[in-house]
Amino acid sequence: MTSDRLDKLEEHLSHQTSVIDELNAVVTAQAGQIDRLQSRVALLMKRAAEQETDSMSGAPMNDQKPPHW
Repeated sequence: MTSDRLDKLEEHLSHQTSVIDELNAVVTAQAGQIDRLQSRVALLMKRAAEQETDSMSGAPMNDQKPPHW
Protein backbone atom coordinates (compact mmCIF):
# COMPACT_ATOMS: atom_id res chain seq x y z
CA MET A 1 0.00 0.00 0.00
CA THR A 2 1.42 3.37 -0.92
CA SER A 3 1.85 6.14 1.57
CA ASP A 4 -0.52 8.42 -0.35
CA ARG A 5 -3.27 5.82 -0.29
CA LEU A 6 -2.75 5.18 3.43
CA ASP A 7 -2.93 8.93 4.12
CA LYS A 8 -6.25 9.16 2.25
CA LEU A 9 -7.66 6.23 4.25
CA GLU A 10 -6.58 7.81 7.53
CA GLU A 11 -8.13 11.12 6.50
CA HIS A 12 -11.36 9.37 5.55
CA LEU A 13 -11.44 7.49 8.86
CA SER A 14 -10.84 10.70 10.79
CA HIS A 15 -13.70 12.43 8.97
CA GLN A 16 -16.06 9.51 9.63
CA THR A 17 -15.15 9.50 13.32
CA SER A 18 -15.89 13.22 13.53
CA VAL A 19 -19.27 12.80 11.83
CA ILE A 20 -20.21 9.91 14.12
CA ASP A 21 -19.34 11.99 17.19
CA GLU A 22 -21.48 14.89 15.92
CA LEU A 23 -24.41 12.58 15.19
CA ASN A 24 -24.10 11.01 18.62
CA ALA A 25 -24.34 14.45 20.22
CA VAL A 26 -27.47 15.24 18.19
CA VAL A 27 -29.13 11.94 19.07
CA THR A 28 -28.33 12.39 22.76
CA ALA A 29 -29.81 15.90 22.77
CA GLN A 30 -32.92 14.70 20.95
CA ALA A 31 -33.40 11.86 23.43
CA GLY A 32 -33.42 14.40 26.26
CA GLN A 33 -35.91 16.59 24.40
CA ILE A 34 -38.18 13.60 23.74
CA ASP A 35 -38.12 12.64 27.42
CA ARG A 36 -39.07 16.18 28.47
CA LEU A 37 -41.84 16.39 25.87
CA GLN A 38 -43.27 13.02 26.90
CA SER A 39 -43.47 14.11 30.53
CA ARG A 40 -45.12 17.40 29.52
CA VAL A 41 -47.69 15.60 27.35
CA ALA A 42 -48.47 13.20 30.20
CA LEU A 43 -48.97 16.15 32.56
CA LEU A 44 -51.21 17.95 30.07
CA MET A 45 -53.29 14.82 29.51
CA LYS A 46 -53.69 14.41 33.26
CA ARG A 47 -54.77 18.04 33.65
CA ALA A 48 -57.23 17.76 30.74
CA ALA A 49 -58.75 14.61 32.23
CA GLU A 50 -59.11 16.34 35.60
CA GLN A 51 -60.82 19.33 33.97
CA GLU A 52 -63.21 17.04 32.09
CA THR A 53 -64.10 15.24 35.27
CA ASP A 54 -64.61 18.49 37.20
CA SER A 55 -66.68 20.23 34.54
CA MET A 56 -68.86 17.34 33.40
CA SER A 57 -71.20 15.02 35.20
CA GLY A 58 -68.30 13.07 36.56
CA ALA A 59 -67.73 10.91 33.49
CA PRO A 60 -64.80 11.70 31.20
CA MET A 61 -65.83 13.29 27.92
CA ASN A 62 -64.77 10.33 25.80
CA ASP A 63 -67.15 8.09 27.81
CA GLN A 64 -70.18 10.33 27.29
CA LYS A 65 -72.64 10.07 24.42
CA PRO A 66 -72.83 13.07 22.06
CA PRO A 67 -75.74 15.47 22.72
CA HIS A 68 -77.63 14.41 19.59
CA TRP A 69 -78.09 10.81 20.88
